[in-house]
Amino acid sequence: MNALLTLATAVACVAAVASVPAQAGDNPTYTNPNAPVDLRVRDLLHRMTLDEKIGQMDQISVVNMQGDCQWSGGAFTESCMKNVLVDNHAGSVLSGGGAGPSVNTPENWATMVNTVQKYAVDNTRLHIPIIYGVDAVHGHNNVLGATVFPQEIGMGSTWDPSLVRQAGAATARAVAATGIDWNFAPVTDIARDQRWGRYYETFGEDPLLSGTLAASAVQGIQDAGGAKDVAATVKHFAGYGEPGNGHDRVPGDVSIRYLQDTLLPSYQQAIDAGAQSVMVNSGAINGVPATGSHYLLTDVLRKQFGFQGVVVSDWQDVRALQTSYHVAADYPAAIAKAVNAGLDMAMEPYDAQGFSDGLKTAVQRHLVSVSRIDQSVSRILRLKFELGLFEHPYVDASKANSRVIGADTALARQAADASQVLLRNDDSVLPISSSAKKIVVAGSYADDINDQAGGWTIGWQGVPSGVTLPGTTVLQGIEKAAPSGTQVIRATSADDAVAKTKDADLTVVVVGEKAAAEGAADSPRPELSADQQALVKSLKATGKPVVTVVIAGRPLVLGDADGTEGLLMSWLPGSEGGDAVADVLFGKVNPSGRLSASWPKDIGNEPLYYQQLPGTNSGPESSYDAAYPFGAGLSYTTYSFDSISAGAPTGRTRDTVHLKVKVTDSGARSGDVVVPVYVSQPVSDVLSPSRKLVAFTKVHLDAGRSRTVTLDVPPSRLAVTPGDIDGAGRRAVASGAYVFTVGTQTTTVTLH
Repeated sequence: MNALLTLATAVACVAAVASVPAQAGDNPTYTNPNAPVDLRVRDLLHRMTLDEKIGQMDQISVVNMQGDCQWSGGAFTESCMKNVLVDNHAGSVLSGGGAGPSVNTPENWATMVNTVQKYAVDNTRLHIPIIYGVDAVHGHNNVLGATVFPQEIGMGSTWDPSLVRQAGAATARAVAATGIDWNFAPVTDIARDQRWGRYYETFGEDPLLSGTLAASAVQGIQDAGGAKDVAATVKHFAGYGEPGNGHDRVPGDVSIRYLQDTLLPSYQQAIDAGAQSVMVNSGAINGVPATGSHYLLTDVLRKQFGFQGVVVSDWQDVRALQTSYHVAADYPAAIAKAVNAGLDMAMEPYDAQGFSDGLKTAVQRHLVSVSRIDQSVSRILRLKFELGLFEHPYVDASKANSRVIGADTALARQAADASQVLLRNDDSVLPISSSAKKIVVAGSYADDINDQAGGWTIGWQGVPSGVTLPGTTVLQGIEKAAPSGTQVIRATSADDAVAKTKDADLTVVVVGEKAAAEGAADSPRPELSADQQALVKSLKATGKPVVTVVIAGRPLVLGDADGTEGLLMSWLPGSEGGDAVADVLFGKVNPSGRLSASWPKDIGNEPLYYQQLPGTNSGPESSYDAAYPFGAGLSYTTYSFDSISAGAPTGRTRDTVHLKVKVTDSGARSGDVVVPVYVSQPVSDVLSPSRKLVAFTKVHLDAGRSRTVTLDVPPSRLAVTPGDIDGAGRRAVASGAYVFTVGTQTTTVTLH
């Protein structure tokens, strides 16, 4: 290995702020940090050869430059670095799940990224820096020692845009400290099928809730103020959460009306928040792979949404147009289809030479024009200039550990606290009474930090075998939080749990599902496993109070485990999750989470979502029939929604509706309450759900106090696609009556 590439040298090269050198004897505009970005882009593009332009459009996995240059990892191999970065001019590198340095520390991550960046800057003709990408979807989750936040499904249940923004900013600061400047987050899909393996990666089932939180995440990631600027990525555009049979990446079929009115709005909200990049859906919609859809990537994304940033494919999806979908005869034709559809960068992680040759062949066949390539390369270069990569390509690796390890744990605990959803509290079993002297903790997930974090943690499928994530398990959290004199006993088996429960004051049983990701996380029967159901059933039979804590990435049908006195949905709460569960169980925190997804009663009703449309159906469970509906959640205090009023009883369809809601904490302790406003239409030409979320906020109330909050409903939240079954019309607000509801209070506004 070349001495240039040793870790020591890589660290030394970033001791001072570095900049991209100008060519000898020249003073190019693109190296002038004071020049307008447009001029810098045009100047650099003009200097580039076709081969150099093509390389900018390829993203290669870092493993292609390590060890055997396949999947071995390890030290960098200079010949492979030269092949990827110099010979094929790759414009971007990524670390997919688990692809990192041999020894997983923040400092080694920073050194690894610096090494790649320095090789590109020093050895390419025009000294163009690479942009480095990673999936930091719940904290900097690939890096051992980084604080792991709750997965997005849990963050969705906070209903708290400010908290999501803070978590995004914390993630970006950690990402930036390791030299990475492109985060493939947030996931902006909506999840309505509990079988889907990526359910937990979303903010939930509702377009407005998901879009609002995704927009907040974008703002947090891109305005974090860390060691480098970081770009956010809205993914997976569009309709990825609609696999035909619930299995990841299975082609889906949706109506144009459903696509426009339900699936697209969340993406548009996040894009409108200023997202600098978009990742494309790996699947196919209505018989067309999204990666090759001109309608999605150009007509909708560029023309309707006005997106100006970079569009990147997901893992090997351009090649899949040929090999899996068979919509292209060969690789050059597949590349041409994707590029002409509107793709700017292909995540083709293993074959830099193949992509370069393929796109060049497509140009030679007149399948792709050079002007179209220039368009994509201009967007990529603009992103690099906007991120400051030409002036600040490196970070100080020696500071990475202090900036990442243990950072923002208080914020992660706050997020985990806010994501806890209390669904049952019979006989006020919670918070745990100070008189409880013996608490039994049972269940295999009680002391399992790795499954508590879920997939996409250190590795793609979750924390690899032999690695333990720093953090606090539920058992550890309970042990720490229990008051002096209270005995916390860990049950070692089902029989042991039953025996110890018989003379216990309370048993906390922690159940859940194993960590996994994507297709491996698909669950054709999303229910609690039979052995866990049997355990909880046997604990109930003792007659002693039982509280069930669920650690899972989706609502699970409980079966025989249903009906315990307490039920707490903890989702996948991350490294601080054990403390958060204990905070709620012992009453340190008043639970404020509300379900971001409907909880099914039984298997077989997937997909299940609260916006089901009305029909002539009358069979058992054929209508929306959830065990716990969307938005459900209890508190240790009581709230009342006292009134809702509109600014005017009538208005124009183009007007924003202004609402005021009075809410009161009528209980004995303070708390945070979600104020959700739903709309319904008594009569509509196109089917409308019985309720649809159109506004929400979260407010803090002291005990006995009231507050009036103002909520606005812009026309876009009431718009639907009119017309017949073909859905040929443009979205618009229909004339008529709109009933706005909060709790049991309503007000009607007539629009014309």
